[in-house]
Amino acid sequence: MANRQKSFENRTVLGKTWHILGLSLLTIFILLASVSCQKAEEVGEEEGKSDKEGIIEFEGTVKVAHGKFVYIPEARGFDIIVQGDISGGIEDLVGKEVKGEGEFSLDRPAIVVANTVAVKDAGGAYQNVFTRTEDVVFEDYLSMQARDEMFPSLDKLAYNKSEGWEDKEKAKVFGKMERNEDKASIAIFDEKGNQIGSIIVDDLHDFAEYYMKKLTLFDKFWFYLDVKETVDWSTRRRTRELFHADVLFAGLY
Repeated sequence: MANRQKSFENRTVLGKTWHILGLSLLTIFILLASVSCQKAEEVGEEEGKSDKEGIIEFEGTVKVAHGKFVYIPEARGFDIIVQGDISGGIEDLVGKEVKGEGEFSLDRPAIVVANTVAVKDAGGAYQNVFTRTEDVVFEDYLSMQARDEMFPSLDKLAYNKSEGWEDKEKAKVFGKMERNEDKASIAIFDEKGNQIGSIIVDDLHDFAEYYMKKLTLFDKFWFYLDVKETVDWSTRRRTRELFHADVLFAGLY
């Protein structure tokens, strides 16, 4: 009996020892994990330092170039602005391997302003084709915040309900761009996919055209508009053309 009691006491002491040891190891693990997380955050901040300081290096193959906007998929999704003259013209960059340096601002987190652009030649060397010498004009650029705050959605449009747009200066509509030789318009559809009317496009800004080229897999977009004059009633009733507008931007939301 005494031996069994002693054995039980030994097992109890051993169990408590392992329990204490386990808690100690858990505490050490938590401390190490905390230190590792802190180090990772410090490394992340250091790696992102160039972004915060406004210096971005980009390199890759140009997929879209229009107006003064360039899209390079490898450049982390930035829209790159090339402000000024570029050797050969900006659209000549499409399909070419380029690298350069630009400026990043937290005020416009999707934009990089190019300071230099160089194109890889047939021998594999990079030749400079652009060096910025002028200030950037952001007239064509429309930020996401502006899109959210300034452009109400026009819903349930109809040719015989001009009050749906006439009190608006800016608005957005979902539709499809249609063009012929002398005219561009936005076709508007109902929930069943039937066309109910169109909006006459007087001016298509470069930023909108650039984004439609960038989103080549889609043919319908949200169009952000400066709403202009209403089409007169007799023409509207016959053609279902609703009003004139300038297109500032086109995107998927």
